Amino acid sequence: MAADLTSRIDALKAELAELEAQLPPPVSPLAPAGFPELPEIDGVRFATAQAGVKYKNRTDVMLAEICEGATMAGVFTRSTTRSAPVLRCEEALEAHTADPAKPGKFAILVNSGNANAFTGGRGFESVDTLRAGVAAALGCPAEKVFTSSTGVIGEPLPHSRIETALGGLCAALDAGHTRSAAEAIMTTDTFPKGASASIELDGVPVRLSGFAKGSGMIAPDMATMLVYIFTDAKIAQPVLQQMLWLENASTFNCITVDGDTSTSDTLLLAATGRADMPVIDEFSDPRARVFRTALQGLMRDLAQQVARDGEGATKLIEVRVTGANSSGAAHRIAMSIANSPLIKTAIAGEDPNWGRVVMAVGKAGERADRDRLSIRFGDILVAENGWVAPGYSEEAGAAYMKQSEIVIAVDIGLDSGKATVWTCDLTHGYITINADYRS
Repeated sequence: MAADLTSRIDALKAELAELEAQLPPPVSPLAPAGFPELPEIDGVRFATAQAGVKYKNRTDVMLAEICEGATMAGVFTRSTTRSAPVLRCEEALEAHTADPAKPGKFAILVNSGNANAFTGGRGFESVDTLRAGVAAALGCPAEKVFTSSTGVIGEPLPHSRIETALGGLCAALDAGHTRSAAEAIMTTDTFPKGASASIELDGVPVRLSGFAKGSGMIAPDMATMLVYIFTDAKIAQPVLQQMLWLENASTFNCITVDGDTSTSDTLLLAATGRADMPVIDEFSDPRARVFRTALQGLMRDLAQQVARDGEGATKLIEVRVTGANSSGAAHRIAMSIANSPLIKTAIAGEDPNWGRVVMAVGKAGERADRDRLSIRFGDILVAENGWVAPGYSEEAGAAYMKQSEIVIAVDIGLDSGKATVWTCDLTHGYITINADYRS
């Protein structure tokens, strides 16, 4: 009887574990109040499906259809082990850049649960099969189909499950399905991430809308996580590409969760050209600056949402570095601070350990002089002239660390270089999520 009872208990434990695995993680305490109302973009439609790539009872595939005549821009991870979907996206963007007027709609197909990375020739087979399937279903050129995959690395993508869902996806396409599209691409994310902007270009209303996924393996290098942005503006492809490249540098390339760059990072920007406006075909066009400002604001919003959703995060950290030799040097110092496990764990424990900031500045490899450094936690001057500030108290620093949003400001005292980056604290929750990720 004892053996039967033990067996029954083990079975119940296994059943409970399976049920717990199907539950979504608790929403980050740093999450926005809710998903924003995103405007529909003329010329873009979305659909989602439950293909069972990895997850059960949740959507895990997203299809976006983008009208003919649109232009596409993108940046991708520079990881030397980037995935088959990323490599095919690079090829697709290169072909579009060479012939931006080639007729045909665009499509973006994304799955979560499996990264299709480090899967050898099978990875390309999966991508090519899916691109051909989307092309046939939507009536668009296969070379205009961009695919992305996110999830576990090193496992073949069961692409037949996605193939089976393509007919239903095409039938369900709708301009208002943006939120469901954002939800379908999530992995360890605890909330969907969306942002929008509305502007006028010479009196013509223009809309921008985008969504992103990302929570762990975040240390972008040219792009970040999976991000898809859409606008009805009419912008020539070379100008659109230059805009995205530049604004990426101060937004997505300025966040980090854990210092690990993904094999799958993809950022795409589609301009449908449906707004009733003359085309922006020169970067010097005054309208380009207005559009860039709106694009940067949207991208910064999404980037900060990713940092807010860092795996196990309880605090958002903004690192501001000024007075460096150059902006590049300032960025490297800021990322050294933001990626320091010692700093991130200290903040998680609400310990105002400013000595660790000094350490991180020193290890960055950029020129610095300890006697010119100054450090602030928010408005509190912590250290200056190579020593703790005369008016600083540990009690004030500890009280500040109890806030959910922390600012660390460091002035190097050498020149005018400056940079701002965003990260989060490092808690035991990060270990739990990643220790169990493949289980």
